[in-house]
Amino acid sequence: MTPFTKTSAFAAVCSAAVITCAHAEPFAYVANEKSGSVTIIDTATDASIGDVPVGAKPRGLTVSKDGKTLFTSDQPAKALQVLDLATKKVTGKIALGDSPEGVYRSRDGKWLTVAVEEDNSVHFIDIATGKTEFEVKTEGKNPEHAVFSPDGATVLVSAEEADSVDVIDVAARKQVASIKTGKRPRGIAYTPDGKIAYVACEEANEVYVLDVAGRKVITKLAAGVRANGITMNPNGKTVYVSNGGDGTVSAIDTATNKITKTVPVGKRPWNMAITPDGKKLYVPNGRSGSVTVIDTEKLEAIKEIKVGEFPWGVYISE
Repeated sequence: MTPFTKTSAFAAVCSAAVITCAHAEPFAYVANEKSGSVTIIDTATDASIGDVPVGAKPRGLTVSKDGKTLFTSDQPAKALQVLDLATKKVTGKIALGDSPEGVYRSRDGKWLTVAVEEDNSVHFIDIATGKTEFEVKTEGKNPEHAVFSPDGATVLVSAEEADSVDVIDVAARKQVASIKTGKRPRGIAYTPDGKIAYVACEEANEVYVLDVAGRKVITKLAAGVRANGITMNPNGKTVYVSNGGDGTVSAIDTATNKITKTVPVGKRPWNMAITPDGKKLYVPNGRSGSVTVIDTEKLEAIKEIKVGEFPWGVYISE
């Protein structure tokens, strides 16, 4: 891929100042574990406009509410890398524990969560200060995702060595419950009103549907082999699950909790993201080194974009 240190397609896309480009269209940011980079994709053209070096092994990632800063976990550095999106340069690091993974931002833009696997904890980082404000130990071993509810009051935490999802009360700053699920819960997504959460359970090959307030399972449904990533359409009508063993993505109707269609993608699809208008889903294919773009209205793959090695996940700016 073309680095930003050279003249590239990035210049063609952004004839104005770089900072203007950063806010023109929603951009998809892809963390490439083995390349130590983030690929930036223009969602208007579905073209890669370059790679940015970011640490040694970037995994989870998110962008600040103002769109100026990207945060990505870096496993070997035991830190969160801070990337200025105007200059495309790493400007700092936030120290974490051993093997940080999923990174999430609260909707109000105040907090970041980082799931730290080897420490069995979730760090809550105040974005304004760039420091860990508090840390919550989890019952589940090797936490991977720590996802805020839409109102920011609750964080649901999945862990690779668990058969339940831990519940953190943000105001109380502690874990307050666990909800029994299938083995190895991974991706988590909420309905827009925050009342329901969907959890992909990889070893069970199932998706669990949770009552968030009631802290209980409503139902479960069979997914593909090694279900892992989960993404909700902003309209709340469809939720998508990536099936790592099948190389597919399944669409689930949230009214019926039935799979309506399954779409072939690349090898080892993982942590997906959807455009703010809900029209396109971006699926990172870990073993294909690509991102598949799915038209969510037709439920068809419309493009495959080459990215770095072993893409872990995608984040799309607001």
